[in-house]
Amino acid sequence: MSSSNPIDRRDAFDDDYPAYTMGRAAEMIGATPGFLRALGEARLITPLRSEGGHRRYSRYQLRVAQRARELIDQGTPVEAVCRVVILEDQLGEALRINEELRKERPEHGRDTDT
Repeated sequence: MSSSNPIDRRDAFDDDYPAYTMGRAAEMIGATPGFLRALGEARLITPLRSEGGHRRYSRYQLRVAQRARELIDQGTPVEAVCRVVILEDQLGEALRINEELRKERPEHGRDTDT
């Protein structure tokens, strides 16, 4: 994927619109709409709903689906894919939060003058 691919971009509104229709979302990750339905049935991603009730997917959900597809293509058993993707996502989020906290915290010297 290239940086111009909408799946790669992350912003504060990943779970908001614009979101992609099921057909477009499947095309973007090189899968079928049935694959996205299966991820929904496995409770890996829950599609957003538009006013018309149609399934739509955020960029974040597409990144999750893309990672799931990569794991399945590599031979990871389907029943393990959801757990792996969720754990990777939680680890990534924890590392991001840790990095933000480290940047906010001023550096303290080791010498104390008391």
